[in-house]
Amino acid sequence: MKIGYHPGEFDGPAIADELSRNVAAAEEAGVHSLWFMDHLFQIQVFGQPDEPMLEAYSTLAWTAAHTSRIQLGALVTAVPYRAPGLLIKTATTLDVLSGGRAWLGIGAAWNDYEARSLGLPFPPLAARFEQLEETLQIADRMFSGNTEPFVGRQFHLEQPLNQPPPVRRPPIMIGGVGEKKTLRLVARYADATNMWESVVGEKLDVLRTHCDREGRPFEDIVVTTTGQMNPKWSLEQAVDHYGRLADLGVDLAIVMMPGQPFRRHADFVAGVVEAVAELGRPTPPQLEGAPGGVRLQPSQA
Repeated sequence: MKIGYHPGEFDGPAIADELSRNVAAAEEAGVHSLWFMDHLFQIQVFGQPDEPMLEAYSTLAWTAAHTSRIQLGALVTAVPYRAPGLLIKTATTLDVLSGGRAWLGIGAAWNDYEARSLGLPFPPLAARFEQLEETLQIADRMFSGNTEPFVGRQFHLEQPLNQPPPVRRPPIMIGGVGEKKTLRLVARYADATNMWESVVGEKLDVLRTHCDREGRPFEDIVVTTTGQMNPKWSLEQAVDHYGRLADLGVDLAIVMMPGQPFRRHADFVAGVVEAVAELGRPTPPQLEGAPGGVRLQPSQA
């Protein structure tokens, strides 16, 4: 099992300095990946809407320049916020400049308040799911170099060029637990699923059923969860917690620590990373990443 980190608070007068310290501490601790939420206003887990929030893909690009090994993704991209061709180009650029460390985390989106507050499109749920499925189809074309026109109900791309191509094909992770639509799309298109820890057991049974219907091996899908890590746990308590997730089939546990700067607990997290490394199944290839990440010089960021 791997441990990922989901930073969610960006407070203080020197946000970049604080984020730099936490990102460096996470990489030093051996954390597998960093995931920034694709929200424009702060959400309830971490605070109030008017508290600081950074745009996800700008922050991911900045993080690529300040790290060399850790993998990078959005948890998860709100599909209505960006045209799909631009989104796939953005994810590809992140992958190229980070040396093959990008993921495409994506979902149907839910925060109509922030979207409408900033004048962003936020169509009804059925249309958002159509957009999600077509974006997944477009991602497959653009990541693989297929430049044939794409004509869907929601999107029309005349020539989806994507040069330079990604260093590796960014794994696609769909976030959400809807049993009729979201998990069906995971089975049909995704490399990974992301769920809240509290529901993973029951939802994986549903995902297995969808995989059977799609004729796809369930084992091909990387199972990731999002949940809170309690820094007051003992190492034994943490290993017990993540061991239970590993027994359910979780490959990557993405952790939040609201109100707790990562750097203050980096040694504890490093101990957890080491202790859970042998839990669960052998590391799926999607989690391995491209060999030899690239770190940009700060002047190039």
